[in-house]
Amino acid sequence: MATTPQDRRVRGQGEPVDSYPALAPETVRGAVRRITVVGEPVLHRRCRPVTEFGTPELARLVDDMFATNHTADGAGLAANQVDVDLQLFIWDITDDWGVRHVGHLANPVLDEAPAPHRRLLEEAEGCLSVPGPHRTVARPDHAVVHGYDLHGRPLTVEGHGYFARCLQHETDHLHGRLYLDRLSARDRKSALREMADRQDEVFARRAANASRLGT
Repeated sequence: MATTPQDRRVRGQGEPVDSYPALAPETVRGAVRRITVVGEPVLHRRCRPVTEFGTPELARLVDDMFATNHTADGAGLAANQVDVDLQLFIWDITDDWGVRHVGHLANPVLDEAPAPHRRLLEEAEGCLSVPGPHRTVARPDHAVVHGYDLHGRPLTVEGHGYFARCLQHETDHLHGRLYLDRLSARDRKSALREMADRQDEVFARRAANASRLGT
């Protein structure tokens, strides 16, 4: 696939790469799966750790999650969002400085240690499992997550700004928490009402994207 000069500003699995295709290879290989929606039990309990690495099943799941995330116009996706009870998430996101981050992480552990100059940012946040609404959520602007790649190799990923928010959001998912759980009762109710009004439109757009991807 063709690349552009901007592709050089890419970090794959936390490391800089010289070039990268517009569509991640995982996206091209993957098949789109149904995205679970708030209220489904798998989204509201802690996921099981990944214990078997290097398997075709795990590689296929990563590919499918990339394809599903792409057709839903997402920044990241956790395994329980495709109805799989495993501690695994993927990301394909461009941060505040125009750097694209692409990768996957199993069994993530968020480093809670305070970092110098880390600030708490209040910004709009959405979720593919809460189709439609966005609400303001406060999160630290810096995050470090430790885990493993699909082959079981240790991996540490660091993010700032929007990417830090993504890493925290997806780690929350694997603990059974959605961004809705960080809202006041009033804001949560208004978000769910908006979701009910908009979800059909969101689902139609995702289906059209999947059709263009050919899955």
